[in-house]
Amino acid sequence: MELISEKNTIIVGIDEAGRGPVIGPMVLCAYAIDKNKEKELTKIGVKDSKVLSSKKRVSLYPMIEKLSSKIAVKHLSAAEIDELRKRHTLNEIEQKIMIKLVKDLKFIPGEIYIDAADVNAERFGEAFKREFPSSKVISRHQADKYYPVVSAASVMAKVQRDQVIEKLSKEIGEDLGSGYPADPKTKKFLRTYYSKNKKFPPFVRESWDTAKKLKKEFSQTKKLSDFLEK
Repeated sequence: MELISEKNTIIVGIDEAGRGPVIGPMVLCAYAIDKNKEKELTKIGVKDSKVLSSKKRVSLYPMIEKLSSKIAVKHLSAAEIDELRKRHTLNEIEQKIMIKLVKDLKFIPGEIYIDAADVNAERFGEAFKREFPSSKVISRHQADKYYPVVSAASVMAKVQRDQVIEKLSKEIGEDLGSGYPADPKTKKFLRTYYSKNKKFPPFVRESWDTAKKLKKEFSQTKKLSDFLEK
């Protein structure tokens, strides 16, 4: 990596959208901005994406993009998540990809702010400190609430994930809802689709308990049906 300078003023915020859903990708974003411009993010209304309406996030997106020094994004598909979870925890997956995203920026930032996935926020940040020893590393729960640079990453990741879900809904001709297991629209789609097709579409995370339980339920129903027909 190319080191910009010893007095590097570029800071990076890292966050994800879609860690918990059973449908769609997890989108991770590393957002870089000159520290002197960070106040501009607050001025335009950048906050944790969860407290902003969808309309507000979309309107902020181009402004956030314009203020950035560089952005690195990764869409981790449902199939990739399922495959990686055979060997790694979700926390490990996030950590490794977040580190790669910082490296993809092609420079060493002065400061790195991370929305920690691990229950132990300090532990989650240790790998970043090893990879970027000259950078100040802050790993914190709800970092998107406290640091505008992380809020910016949060908004970008959320907007891109929402766009993917909207596109998938249009392609399949069904309302997928938010993709989260507790969403009634998502639950209805999963049940209806599996009932008709005896399998899930490729954008469903089959390693999730929601999908496993539904498959087991239909398998048991089928066995009972076979028994009664004999």
